[in-house]
Amino acid sequence: MSPTSAPARRRRRRIVAISATGILVVVAVALGLYVPAALAAPLPTAQLQLDVPTPAPAEPATLALPGVGTGAIALEGSDELLGESGQTGPVPIASVTKVITALVVLKAHPLVEGDDGPGITMTAADVQILEQTRAVDGSYELVNEGQVLSERQVLEIMLLKSANNYAETVTNWAFGSLAAYLEAARSFTAEHGLTDTTLVDASGLDPGSRSSTKDLMRIASLALADPVLAKIVSTAIDQVPVIGEIDNSNKLLGIDGIDGIKTGTTDEAGSCLLFSAEFTVGDETKSVVGVILGAESSQAARDAVQALLASTKASFTTLPLIRADTEVGTYTTAWGETARIVATSDSDAIVWSNDAVEVDASAADMVTAQAGVNVGTIRYTVDNTTEQVALELDGTLEDPGFWWRIGHPELVFG
Repeated sequence: MSPTSAPARRRRRRIVAISATGILVVVAVALGLYVPAALAAPLPTAQLQLDVPTPAPAEPATLALPGVGTGAIALEGSDELLGESGQTGPVPIASVTKVITALVVLKAHPLVEGDDGPGITMTAADVQILEQTRAVDGSYELVNEGQVLSERQVLEIMLLKSANNYAETVTNWAFGSLAAYLEAARSFTAEHGLTDTTLVDASGLDPGSRSSTKDLMRIASLALADPVLAKIVSTAIDQVPVIGEIDNSNKLLGIDGIDGIKTGTTDEAGSCLLFSAEFTVGDETKSVVGVILGAESSQAARDAVQALLASTKASFTTLPLIRADTEVGTYTTAWGETARIVATSDSDAIVWSNDAVEVDASAADMVTAQAGVNVGTIRYTVDNTTEQVALELDGTLEDPGFWWRIGHPELVFG
């Protein structure tokens, strides 16, 4: 007989009743935690949109370069030519050679403003140099044995009167011989990267003394960088003891802002003029150097310089970059507010020809902000020069308030 089974017992489930008061307590606790968290949660950053207009380029330059011979022009101190025409390689440069001679002499025997340098006594050898120069129909100035002139005065006669005999005199004094001078000149040209420049004499009468437009732009800038030499080449009339008044052979001095540098003429080189000038564009002063080589006459060289200079000046343009209050972007918040980003000021740039303007802008991340706050910068770069314009908020980005904050749980839980 099988054992008798015990009767099964039913388990009763307990039902816990939560009163309305309990529910309210739970909700209150939950809200007490959530609401402060929602109010303290960081707001999302406003969406930034920047759209800065790029200025339209100016018209391309049309330079009046000579149809005969060679021409070039550049900003003083720049190795980049603004324009050139004709033979760009080495050509005879006539008495423009004397500018290099002066630079080499001044490197060996420097002068400062107000200092005329040591006295140089003219000898029988200098008188003989004068006679040799006259015999080959070179440009000259008289010299007397025993005459004493300062280094500066000898350089003035060489450059202003373009006296070939004084070029030989000053190099013999400075270096002892033509050969020693030419060795110093080779070192000078190598030091300054004048790879197209070769000198075989001190005056340029020999057509073997040659240079290129590229090198001559650098030579002109080197001359202007020396205060003593820059003053000499800009002098129209000077007084020298015994010799008297000497006139600069550069008849364009003082015209169209021209303030230097050197003329030269030989049968092989034609008429040459290495020049420097200043002119104003907008509120900026531009300093340029240029050269005309191989012109048919001195007048033709002068005409070519003036035409080239005028067309160069006309090819610099005051280009509007932006105007104050121009909208360049917006901030838009997640709660639907929008505020404009505007430029705070006008800005213009002086540009050469149709040079491109590079535009770069940045603005800070914003959440809430008052109107007028500075939010960023636009940077305009033209030919390695940068103009900056500040950006500000034209409008207010307000806090969205209590109900928006608690209605967006993603702020707390996102």
